[in-house]
Amino acid sequence: MGRGPSIEARKNAVDAQRGKMFTKIVREIGVAARTGGGDPAGNPRLRSAVDKALGVNMSKDAIERAIKKATGELEGVEYEEVRYEGYAPGGVAVIVDCLTDNKVRTVADVRHAFSKFGGNLGTEGSVSFMFKKLGVLSFASGADEDRITEAAIDAGADDVVVYPEDGAIDVLTSPDAFADVKAAMEATGLQADIAEVTLRADNDSPVSGETAQQVVKLLRWLEDIDDVQNVAHNADLGADAYA
Repeated sequence: MGRGPSIEARKNAVDAQRGKMFTKIVREIGVAARTGGGDPAGNPRLRSAVDKALGVNMSKDAIERAIKKATGELEGVEYEEVRYEGYAPGGVAVIVDCLTDNKVRTVADVRHAFSKFGGNLGTEGSVSFMFKKLGVLSFASGADEDRITEAAIDAGADDVVVYPEDGAIDVLTSPDAFADVKAAMEATGLQADIAEVTLRADNDSPVSGETAQQVVKLLRWLEDIDDVQNVAHNADLGADAYA
């Protein structure tokens, strides 16, 4: 199974785009509350979104306002979920998950990004079969492998993956079990560096040189679109991709 972006890369992306991250999280909170109710205790998707908001130091007042707007207690904009699939240069599969109040605008922005960097937007289902939705708790190198493994098994995780190149550890769960596994591990004092429900590719697609650089440019452009919540891909990018 392909490994996602490194812990450092994901943390740097959050730090560099905090304002956009707040906007994206507020939208996710809203959709989660509207579809599953405004009580995080009974709505795992909302609980995960609230945890993410608290993790980037969003105020509790801002979180509460987002929930109230979604449940009708305050006036707000309604967003809908839409997914786009396509290929980046080198045959790299890309999935773009969006929350939008204007699908015409969003698809135009996403299509422009693909065409600008040599990719192409595909049809529904064209690449999604290559990915699985998983809960992932990532621990940086130096974490206690035995302790994490024991706690993950006790918590009901599906798998523990240790990456020999840097010693980082991923605990994998089903999306439904993610919140409970995360809470159980935190109760033992194990706080993941990154904790999220995300898409992971079954297999990586290696790219290098100028092709890899174009892939990185496309992914960054997509992530910078306001309506885009998450971008998943199966690229195996070498160090020269960021040259």
